[in-house]
Amino acid sequence: MRNIDIFQVPQPTTVMARTSSITNAFVNGIIPSITPTEKEIGVVLDLLGMNADTICCAYCGGHYSEWDHFRPIVKDKKPTGYITEINNLVPSCNKCNSSKGNRKWREWIESSAKLSPKTRGVEGLNTIVERLETYERYTNDKCVCLDFENIVSKTKWEEHWNNHKKLLYEMRQAQTLSNEIKNELAQYVKTQKK
Repeated sequence: MRNIDIFQVPQPTTVMARTSSITNAFVNGIIPSITPTEKEIGVVLDLLGMNADTICCAYCGGHYSEWDHFRPIVKDKKPTGYITEINNLVPSCNKCNSSKGNRKWREWIESSAKLSPKTRGVEGLNTIVERLETYERYTNDKCVCLDFENIVSKTKWEEHWNNHKKLLYEMRQAQTLSNEIKNELAQYVKTQKK
């Protein structure tokens, strides 16, 4: 094998590569978060066939590292109305949480998405799906879903999203300048190598 076959230039990031992070911050920044009681956590774990000693990722059964929003809080770059509360949270591993993103759990879990439980060949997937269905049925009428736009004043809502647009506009301007600087630096490096 040649050296060139094993070499890969690290991919540079761009200013615009962070637009989804900015959008998520504009949504997550307004999402209420309700801390559950000990009993509420116990009910959710029980519905998922777990307890404090056996807690694991609700999607794949692996080690859990975080709690995932079971119902997406962001869709099409806007809040769905769901909030951070126990009736919308399940324990998850980072692989599942990252892979699922803002998709509905059912369409994702048995999909061929990178790192989905099906793609990873997770055993006992039918049992996992049944437990998630039980959790979903139980929480459907308990899960808080707000109509944000109609709760806050129209003026505040529009101002919030206008701030978002302005920030993305500034990021596009910064990206244009960044590209110009990068090209100038690349040209300089080429002339120095001669």
